[in-house]
Amino acid sequence: MLRYRLLGPSGLRVSEICLGTMSFGTQWGFGAEEKESHAVLDAYREAGGNFLDTANKYHGGETEEIVGRWMQGKRHELVCATKYTLAMNHADPNTAGNHRKNLVRSVEESLKRLRTDYIDLLWVHAWDEYTPFQETMRALDDVVRSGKVLYVGVSDTPAWVVSASNVLAELRGWSSYVGLQIEYSLLQRTPERELLPMAAHQGMSVLAWGPLGAGVLTGKYTRGGENDSLRQQGNEARGRTSEASLAIARAVDEVADELGVTSAQVATAWVSAQGYGMIPIVGARKVSQITDTLGASEVELSEAQLAKLDEVSRVELGFPHDFLRSDGVLDLVRSEQRGRIDGR
Repeated sequence: MLRYRLLGPSGLRVSEICLGTMSFGTQWGFGAEEKESHAVLDAYREAGGNFLDTANKYHGGETEEIVGRWMQGKRHELVCATKYTLAMNHADPNTAGNHRKNLVRSVEESLKRLRTDYIDLLWVHAWDEYTPFQETMRALDDVVRSGKVLYVGVSDTPAWVVSASNVLAELRGWSSYVGLQIEYSLLQRTPERELLPMAAHQGMSVLAWGPLGAGVLTGKYTRGGENDSLRQQGNEARGRTSEASLAIARAVDEVADELGVTSAQVATAWVSAQGYGMIPIVGARKVSQITDTLGASEVELSEAQLAKLDEVSRVELGFPHDFLRSDGVLDLVRSEQRGRIDGR
């Protein structure tokens, strides 16, 4: 059974693995129909899951409707997160962005589709450089005070914007972001440069989308799985099937074979192993997929296995991080007696 973690600095209990619902719906030409989507939701709940992640944009609102119908009769046992920002009507520029008008409209429409009178966690879906973050934080605090939203989080946004937003909220007594949602996996570790240290300093939980690297870390490209699909074309375009990426996938396969588990479980377990605040978001179009991935909660990676995965996937942190960690600079910053200093 899944265990629970506290969400950021809040007291909200959420499952150690979050169920992403972007694959629920068919309006985008792919995804699961409602019956299969509900079966996946049932399997997740039976495993002890209570944390659902959706968005108003997914399948033009169809995903929220599918989730909303399933939640009837069990709403208060679930933590339901949704998002706003992305354009819902490209003929109307005000249905996009992080400004107050789009926020108010989006929340009202999401409540209707989800068939609920409150949203547990509302994510700002992506940074909108046209809207001052001050406006966004003030408007988010209003919807929290109204009772229509309980907590707020932020997704796909630069670290400096998130940090400045939370500092402003703290100074003004407004609701601050309790969670950060980003792409993070063994194939995508660049958030370690700025986003993850910022989140740790702020005490925020980090919800990692794409923990399987769009399927590359499941073994489908390294164990003779599917080789011809639109997803593969997309992965090739984004460099996910480069030799360096496949080397990472093969290392995941090797660890999985050592443990007698699946590659998807190892890739997901690696994300969870990066710290208490790390919560992978996993999606599925079939019950078999969610059952497999949830098995990651039972996988324990040894120090040697973690080191092996770290070595093959490590990214350069760049300036100023590498500069500040060099011996010469450390001698200047901490003195040549730094070896005798016990840091925190």
